[in-house]
Amino acid sequence: MGGPTGDRMIRVDMTKQTAEVVPFPDAWKLLGGRALSARILLEECDPSCDPLGPGNVLVMAPGVLSGTAAPTSGRISMGGKSPLTNGIKEANAGGNPGQDLMKLGYRCLVVKGQPKDPGKRFAVEVDAAGAKVVPADAHKGKWNYKLVEDLAGSYPQTASFISIGPAGEMRLTGASIACTDQEQARHPARHAARGGLGAVMGSKGLKYVAVDPGKARVRQPEKRKEFMELSKKYTKDYLAGPLMFKHGTSSVVPVANILQTFPYKNRTEGQSPDVATLDGARIVESFATRGGGMHNCMTGCIVQCSNVVHDRDGKYKTSALEFETLTLLGSNCAIASWEDVADLDRLCDEVGLDTIETGAAIAIFMDSGGMAWGDAEGAKRILREISQGSELGRAIGNGAVATGKLRKHHRVPVVKGQALPAWDPRPLKATGITYCSSPMGADHTAGLIVNPGLPQDQWVRASQEAQLVNAVTDSSGFCQFLQPNLDDIRSYYGLLYGEEVSREQIADLGWNCLSDEWEFNRRAGFTEKDDLMPECIQQDAIGPAKLVWDVPQELVAQAYERLPLRPEMFAQKAAG
Repeated sequence: MGGPTGDRMIRVDMTKQTAEVVPFPDAWKLLGGRALSARILLEECDPSCDPLGPGNVLVMAPGVLSGTAAPTSGRISMGGKSPLTNGIKEANAGGNPGQDLMKLGYRCLVVKGQPKDPGKRFAVEVDAAGAKVVPADAHKGKWNYKLVEDLAGSYPQTASFISIGPAGEMRLTGASIACTDQEQARHPARHAARGGLGAVMGSKGLKYVAVDPGKARVRQPEKRKEFMELSKKYTKDYLAGPLMFKHGTSSVVPVANILQTFPYKNRTEGQSPDVATLDGARIVESFATRGGGMHNCMTGCIVQCSNVVHDRDGKYKTSALEFETLTLLGSNCAIASWEDVADLDRLCDEVGLDTIETGAAIAIFMDSGGMAWGDAEGAKRILREISQGSELGRAIGNGAVATGKLRKHHRVPVVKGQALPAWDPRPLKATGITYCSSPMGADHTAGLIVNPGLPQDQWVRASQEAQLVNAVTDSSGFCQFLQPNLDDIRSYYGLLYGEEVSREQIADLGWNCLSDEWEFNRRAGFTEKDDLMPECIQQDAIGPAKLVWDVPQELVAQAYERLPLRPEMFAQKAAG
């Protein structure tokens, strides 16, 4: 294959505080993002290791197309053994770090080891000349926005940042990893949130990574003319289409409520009486008087799904306030106002927490009698106190399971230790099969199927194909909201490297990624007993149809058996 040459990878040893730039294996050219992370973890990380110990490996891997002129293609995957699930985990984010690393020709950072002194903080600085580990004790304990504000005075305007807040430094298992967006202020608002990978970064004493591309150009494909023509056509066709994310994912709220997948009061109901005040339309209405609006979180994005939310005084508050956050920190906690949820979202971004896991934990605390339903100010108080290390704060920061144990509560909606996202498996059976069989646990981005009327004999295939398509998408650098299909991705890969990528090859890339992840989990001790939906979801009925999770386990098991390829799968759009 032709195309970009001389790619490198950065190996960081946090025990010795060294960074080494080494050649990137040619055999891995078509591996990026999630698939690259899975391969490195399977080959270099002991699946039985302590996820917060020196044996875990943290991988930061942009997608194959990141750094090119392909539209909306700059996402970066964070991977490691999850302290939340104790299995493999990938979480990806937008922002500019993925683009910047790839423009410099760095296909990934692989971070190993652990400082002898757990109280020390370090950073990794990356530019065209290489990478180095530097002291960062001056930034210990800083919230993400303050950290980036201070870093902006020390690094060029061209630099982007990957960071953790206090939750990551405290190794709380709900901790996220923040990436800065493409705005001039470089907001740390794009989070690789799920699975507690911020705690893994914190366990390595790594407070932030600074990536300065300088004047690096976009990556040049082997067939440049055809690549640019495809990108122009793809952009034109997308912008002429339905633009379903024109107002962001928050616009999904009314539809989700109709489908009984807008959970209320710790998932005891599928609809919220506060749907009107949590509807993303209210956010859009605020733009006229407060400012804000829709923007692209990374350079080259044409989707522009990210809403920028301002407060009543017209000052920036947060971005993006998404459907999952409005659901878990809003409806699921009976918090009625999108403005309160915006405050909670900002606090999660500051402290560095997954809004899904945190919302589920707060709902469990409320459900167990620890706090009144809908107490938004109480929820904000808890989030502010997390960095102080109180027993309750640590439990909430450690997620749903930890909070359930603290409160000795029976209703803990998790799969493989990870909180269920907004999309509920009781009306969405195929999505539930994804939650049970995915290496990631309960994660809608692993393979979402919003089709409550799907016949039972199609559930397994729908889940397996969605998981495969999303694995390839999360390896490509494309955002799932661009909704690329496998034919789109293989066309881009072929033009990038000047060699046809067949349908079989692109499908194998997705299946091999899943297989690597499943094998990691098998070696970590996972069995079919870990593929169970929690009892509360099997017993708590929602909606007029009294929906529960009643899918036989043999159907879940069938998701691991590869089905024959169908032509229709290659036109199926990524959905998360």
